[in-house]
Amino acid sequence: MGNLVEKKQVVAELKEKFEKASGYYFIDFEKMNVVEVNNLRKLFIEKQIEYRVAKNTLIEIALEEVGMKFDDTSFIKGSTGIAFSYGDPLAPAKVLKPILDKSEKPKFKAAVVEGEFYAQDQLKTLASLPTKAELIAGILGSLNSPISGIVGSINAVMRDLASVIEESAKKRSA
Repeated sequence: MGNLVEKKQVVAELKEKFEKASGYYFIDFEKMNVVEVNNLRKLFIEKQIEYRVAKNTLIEIALEEVGMKFDDTSFIKGSTGIAFSYGDPLAPAKVLKPILDKSEKPKFKAAVVEGEFYAQDQLKTLASLPTKAELIAGILGSLNSPISGIVGSINAVMRDLASVIEESAKKRSA
């Protein structure tokens, strides 16, 4: 009986995490040793990413309960860890990509970023996307550029006008 209660508790926790997360990444950690898993967890903690391991059947139940339906659930096979990001939905991709560029462990299975599904071959795409903060900075920078250009032009006109008036005043006094 306690086992069923524990399973329901795990499903409830996963469901809450799936609902709150802006992005979650499914990872196969099967061939990783303890040191590699601990290093990955450390990197996730540094980037405020929560990492959770659970049985695949419980993951599937929790996904169903939050309304996530997938045509192909083959990514929920084998050893499955999930990296949950509550802030920047791309943070796990930016942590995983450099690791996977050097090694084949862990294996990236799939991700859901702001409700959009990304398959196993799309990690590079996710990692190369700009973060929200980078997008906002770019937009603000481009908004600021025309304004600074206008201010610069107005200053140049005022400077030219001042020098014309100054030259005119010198000619009159001469």
